[in-house]
Amino acid sequence: MRLASFTDYSLRVLIYLAIKGEKRSTVSEIADKYHISRNHLVKVVHNLSSMGIIDSFKGKGGGICLCTSPEKINIGLLVKELESDSALVECLGLNGRCQINPSCKLKKALKLAEQNFYETLENFTLADIVTNKKSLSASLGLQL
Repeated sequence: MRLASFTDYSLRVLIYLAIKGEKRSTVSEIADKYHISRNHLVKVVHNLSSMGIIDSFKGKGGGICLCTSPEKINIGLLVKELESDSALVECLGLNGRCQINPSCKLKKALKLAEQNFYETLENFTLADIVTNKKSLSASLGLQL
């Protein structure tokens, strides 16, 4: 299974914010550290804010930060929500048109694999992912 860039970037933003703790960060700062598009991150941050996972502050001293503790952010549930429009293969989507769809057993196997993928991720919170804050900070060139 491959996650969409939007999901990948969402997870990266949350990891970054969890590393920083209560300190606010900016979209530009995060984009710079990860070497990814600021414009794309703006959409990611807007979505995370709409989901109630991060707070966004405007003006001088503004920025973004987590609005809930990393222990309460379940990775599996988050990824499932972010990937809700993405079918693993065409036949699992709403408009699957595969010729063998009515009799194919691969569909059942893939659906089970997808379910196991999310169930495995549900065993992890954001706090579990950032237990190595010093190492992550060093990789991003951050001072704790």
